[in-house]
Amino acid sequence: MENQTQRPLPNGTAVLVLGIIAIVGCFCDGLPGLVCGIIALVLANKDLKLYALDPTMYTPSSYSNLKNGRTCAIIGLALSALYFVIIIVFFFIWGAAVWTHPQDIFNHSM
Repeated sequence: MENQTQRPLPNGTAVLVLGIIAIVGCFCDGLPGLVCGIIALVLANKDLKLYALDPTMYTPSSYSNLKNGRTCAIIGLALSALYFVIIIVFFFIWGAAVWTHPQDIFNHSM
């Protein structure tokens, strides 16, 4: 049962929402997932410091939202970074193919 003097953590819900968006955003070229994941982790770390000062001051549900959002942000950040690296490697390989054999790509006759 929650005490009347307890209040939710300031960014608990925002961290959860940004963490979920980070997971979904990892499939959109990786960049939205990276941005949302980083913002969520910064907000989560700030709220974890607040919670560590006085845990009895905040509701357990907001702390749960914060932990789950942080987990989602880490997963989204990892997936986004992996996807982003794959895209960069693909373009390097494609660029090397164009650089070494431009006649095969641009002068292709049917």
